Amino acid sequence: MSDLVLKIENLTKTYKIGKRDVQPLTNLNLEVKKGEFTAIMGPSGSGKTTLLNVIGCIDKASSGKVLIDNVDIAKLPESKLYKIRRDKIGFIFQNFNLVPYLNARENVELAMELAGKFKGQRRQRAKDLLATVGLSGREQHRPQRLSQGEQQRVAIARALANDPAIILADEPTGNLDVTNKQEIVKLLVDLNQKQGTTIIMVTHDEQVAAQTQRMLYLSDGKISEDKQIQKETIFNSQSESKETY
Repeated sequence: MSDLVLKIENLTKTYKIGKRDVQPLTNLNLEVKKGEFTAIMGPSGSGKTTLLNVIGCIDKASSGKVLIDNVDIAKLPESKLYKIRRDKIGFIFQNFNLVPYLNARENVELAMELAGKFKGQRRQRAKDLLATVGLSGREQHRPQRLSQGEQQRVAIARALANDPAIILADEPTGNLDVTNKQEIVKLLVDLNQKQGTTIIMVTHDEQVAAQTQRMLYLSDGKISEDKQIQKETIFNSQSESKETY
């Protein structure tokens, strides 16, 4: 059995804007192994979010192959793509995207309810996941009663709910102050190292990217740099983050 959770071959994505064709991704190739923590960096417009959207079945490739657990999602109709999004992909967003009228436990349960899990199973799994992300005792709190860092922890628990093949994180620390940023990065590193969670994360922050195992740099729709990272201690919470645009 292949140890690859993601394989992309000659991925091209073209948008039509008016009469002009825009191609954010051009013949891109990528392999990600199970258990890798990969950061994607690059200037604005380099194709980072487009790549994440294609992997997450939010957008479809114009050409090429995108295999998740050996299933080519580029060939699947929308009627089957939603099952891939539900069962194979966990999403973490910059703005958390929690349902405001649901409490923390209910937000985590929602992903499992959509997958048809039984109520008792959902409730216990949500409780366990919230404990994993350090939110025991906060299960009944709605998003407005949680700090931004706590809201992102709920979002991470929700992303893990259906035991996905890949966690896709789009600027997960972008709206956090330095202290909360540090805590969320530590949590993601811990999930990766202790539970073997596969994470692909888009970030502008070099110090956040430095805590992953691998850094991909996108330029003009292609991967221009792919390097393994020698990690140092999680960045000092008093330091300022350095960004690349």
